[in-house]
Amino acid sequence: MPAAPLHRRLEAVARDLETRFLGRSEVIRCMLVSALAGEHVVLVGPPGTAKSALARTFARLCDAVYFEYLLTRFTEPNELFGPVDIAAFREGTYRRKTAGMLPEAEIVFLDEVFKSNSAILNSLLTLLNERRYVSGGVTVECPLITVIGASNEVPADADLAAIFDRFLLRVRADYLDAFHFQDLLQRGWELEAQLVSNARPQPLLGAAELREAQRQLARQTRFDDAFLNAYRGLVLQIRAEGIGLSDRRVVKLLKLCAASAFLDGRVAPDASDLFLLKHVWNAEDQAAILESLVQPVLEAHYREHPEARRIGAAAVGLPAIEAEIERVRTVLAGGGALSDVQLFSQLKLLGELKGALASHADGKARELAGRVDTLLDAAFKGGRFGAL
Repeated sequence: MPAAPLHRRLEAVARDLETRFLGRSEVIRCMLVSALAGEHVVLVGPPGTAKSALARTFARLCDAVYFEYLLTRFTEPNELFGPVDIAAFREGTYRRKTAGMLPEAEIVFLDEVFKSNSAILNSLLTLLNERRYVSGGVTVECPLITVIGASNEVPADADLAAIFDRFLLRVRADYLDAFHFQDLLQRGWELEAQLVSNARPQPLLGAAELREAQRQLARQTRFDDAFLNAYRGLVLQIRAEGIGLSDRRVVKLLKLCAASAFLDGRVAPDASDLFLLKHVWNAEDQAAILESLVQPVLEAHYREHPEARRIGAAAVGLPAIEAEIERVRTVLAGGGALSDVQLFSQLKLLGELKGALASHADGKARELAGRVDTLLDAAFKGGRFGAL
């Protein structure tokens, strides 16, 4: 039987990750798009949001040479690039033992990437941008496909601007919404059981095939005028809002849009691929601005092409949302006095449920959204829930 087309196999990687990592569909797509385009992505969020596990599983599914490290301001170059080869040094040659280290890795995860010192940053800049590093005056080429960075916060130090700029996409990885909690426990337990049994995910493609997909992407992609006009319009709006987007990034983001189209089996990017522009913020408070600019373009496209709307394989279903709405209604209408904290937690959950319903476009979703609005309206009118 002939092998499935590369985009189908990449799609299988995405589905596998979405099944393992609940509520991370957009993070996963950004990660795959970055790898396919040969660019880098940084995941920003609190500890315990499965950032390293996600990167590690992705590398295993791609059968790629993997390297990960937690950076601190005390990290030394030999921790990343390998120790000096003492035997060679005694013979007058300076080189490093790079086996199992970053220079030989294809997929790299760097935790707390913005906390490293200047010596590390300078080496990383060249590696991320040019896929090479200099050792003892010798330039060493690296097989790097992508670096997935992680951080608890966005760097504010001007000295870190250059390394931050190398991560074309900046994606929030927050704690899951409350309505995911039961599924979170089940999926989390399954992953823990796999760790205990030392079960590794079976590769779905090879790193060489990922590189071939990159070459196919370069050969096949075609940009039509409608897409380029929509892209240009959004870029100009983003810049008008004061969000810095350099010419270099504007060009590279086109490559990411092409990669997103490739994942869907298309040779021409369309408006659905512009979701990537939600992840080009330079400060976290810019994310809401980008959402307000990009989401209307996406929704207009989905109205014309409802089949293009992406809902992850592990997205929460309407029955689960309906059950959660009923649980909230029961709490609010239970007759007992609620503390401010309890009331706030229920209102926050209703907001999360309404956001989840936005990814569904059928009549049932609209009916459930109406029920959420009824509960919210009652709360904002004074917390009178007895008639609900």
